[in-house]
Amino acid sequence: MPWTSASSPARRSATTRLATIAVALLCAAGRADAQTDSTALLDGAVADFERGQIDESVAKFNQLATMAPRVMPQLWQRGIALYYAGQYDDCRRQFEAHRTVNPDDVENAAWHFLCVARAQSPARARAALLPVGPDARVPMRQVYELYKGAMTPEQVLSAGAASLSGQFYANLYVGLYYEATGDASRARTALELAASDRFRSAGGYMHMVARVHVARLAVRR
Repeated sequence: MPWTSASSPARRSATTRLATIAVALLCAAGRADAQTDSTALLDGAVADFERGQIDESVAKFNQLATMAPRVMPQLWQRGIALYYAGQYDDCRRQFEAHRTVNPDDVENAAWHFLCVARAQSPARARAALLPVGPDARVPMRQVYELYKGAMTPEQVLSAGAASLSGQFYANLYVGLYYEATGDASRARTALELAASDRFRSAGGYMHMVARVHVARLAVRR
């Protein structure tokens, strides 16, 4: 899930690549205004998510998926928005679809786990953990082993300690795991660290997700 922050050139480039797929499909259907429609929807969905307007974000992602259903598997960002909207079954289906176009990605399997854990239980989520391929990013393999039940959070944090990006992703996915398995205090500690400004450049889009998550925790206090 290599999207960067909402204001960066890399994020805009990724938005353009995804919008281009939608444009190709919609233009094939005779939609002359496809580029404007798809780009506006995608940018609007991301902007709504960043502002914490989750229902509005989901509505825009759903509209884009309806306009161009063959694009839907690419929309992992939609899956994350569905998670925060509490639509866990749709969230699970989104990440199952994303695996068909990105089978190696550990983050996809992690979010699928989180959706199933919330909808059913961590045990069910572990049993349904999606298989992945060779995701070389550190500490993604360790994150996968944690969600599988074969590693501890401490081992994931240790594996990620050598780099800024490793520290960010370790804290993010350890925090999300703690929350899904019922340890709210440790979850908050890890997620607040992941959302800190020092990880902004390392985390990109996922740093935005961490900030949205922590903002929602603050509201629940």
